[in-house]
Amino acid sequence: MKRNSILTVIIALSVCGSQVAQAQGGKEAKQAQGNKEANRLAREGADALKNNDWDKAVDMLRKATNLDHKYAPDLATAYERRGYASAKNQQFQEAVTDYTEALKIKSNEPRIYEERAYAEMKIYAYDKALADYSELIKLKPKEVRYYNFRAYIYEAKEDIQNSMAETESALKIDPNNQEAKERKQRLERKQAEKMPTPPPTVPGSSPKKSPPAKTRP
Repeated sequence: MKRNSILTVIIALSVCGSQVAQAQGGKEAKQAQGNKEANRLAREGADALKNNDWDKAVDMLRKATNLDHKYAPDLATAYERRGYASAKNQQFQEAVTDYTEALKIKSNEPRIYEERAYAEMKIYAYDKALADYSELIKLKPKEVRYYNFRAYIYEAKEDIQNSMAETESALKIDPNNQEAKERKQRLERKQAEKMPTPPPTVPGSSPKKSPPAKTRP
């Protein structure tokens, strides 16, 4: 009776092990099939990028990334290139949308922030552009261009105080930066023009001169 119980346990374990192995094998086969499909889609996406077929590239690489996340950087590149193409065609809102998708994948890529900020300025989304240049300054704090762009945006918004502050930041990094020097002079003139005009002198309000002192003979 004891031997039969042991044999039953052994058979049960064998069956269970076989089922686990089959399940594992099925999972691996499914994963391999998914990887194969992802590779195919990624190749199609790469070919589409080479042919400047941006919509197909984004579509193929999005599907590939859904199957295998290792293709996410390629998808970011596809979004960025389609955004750049849209910006060249004056489709700035579409460009901003694609750059935003690219930054969801590559959140520390300065070039994409720069390109999005440019497109945002073109549609007068100045506050969003300022935010992008703030991110760029965090990534590259010694890059004078970013301070100059922020100064330009503030000047466009007629915010002379903040424009001057950004200009001074640029000049601290590069005292000989011509753009910053010229902007500072221009802003100083604007500040002078906004200074209140002194009130005019009211006729008859000026104090009378004291008579000259008499001299003794």
